[in-house]
Amino acid sequence: MKIIAVIPARYASTRFPAKLMQDLGGKTIILRTYQAAINTHLFDDVFVVTDSDIIYNEISSNGGKAIMSVKEHESGSDRIAEAVANLDVDIVVNVQGDEPFIDKDSLQQLISVYHADVTKNIDLASLMREIKDESEIQNPNNVKVVVDQTNFALYFSRSVIPYPREKNAGVRYYQHIGIYAFRKQALLDFYALPMQSLEASEKLEQLRYLEFGKRIKMVETMHVGIGIDTPEDLEKARLLL
Repeated sequence: MKIIAVIPARYASTRFPAKLMQDLGGKTIILRTYQAAINTHLFDDVFVVTDSDIIYNEISSNGGKAIMSVKEHESGSDRIAEAVANLDVDIVVNVQGDEPFIDKDSLQQLISVYHADVTKNIDLASLMREIKDESEIQNPNNVKVVVDQTNFALYFSRSVIPYPREKNAGVRYYQHIGIYAFRKQALLDFYALPMQSLEASEKLEQLRYLEFGKRIKMVETMHVGIGIDTPEDLEKARLLL
């Protein structure tokens, strides 16, 4: 089974323009993320896929592998699907370009899902972590997921799900962590399918998979990713490094 990591990398960013090209300890954020993915030794290959000549040249000039997007894309899944369409690969892991502090254990958990899936019931796998703080549960920027008894996703939402009508029901709330491991065919199917009303309403691409019957295996983790979305985040990352 051939497993690769793909890092989608856009140059433009609403909250923090050109953030992936910012300096983090002598290297750009995107280069540091790329090298961190390689250093996990979990992947047969690692690629950055981008719409930017600047990012493409940053990776290529440092000996890395980059792919230029041909089209404009609505989502990271679309960008990755185009990039891997002609690659000989079984599993594609989406690594976030703005999270240079990669957690190897979480990625290993995602990959192990497929080694155990001998009947190929899983189309994609992703991470979730339990949240208990009421402000985190209520925050629409924290995407929540509900799962069945075998941890397959039932639904994702920015709203509080399930609604706590009964306060003592013992419900656990999970935040979705947006790192995915896809079967290649699931990605290609996604690329060919139109956006439906649930995805359009919530602005969550994972709902397209559910709306078209794909099975998403959720893996619980304790890890909280350190994403760089603002200049303040970058300063924190520099201190951590």
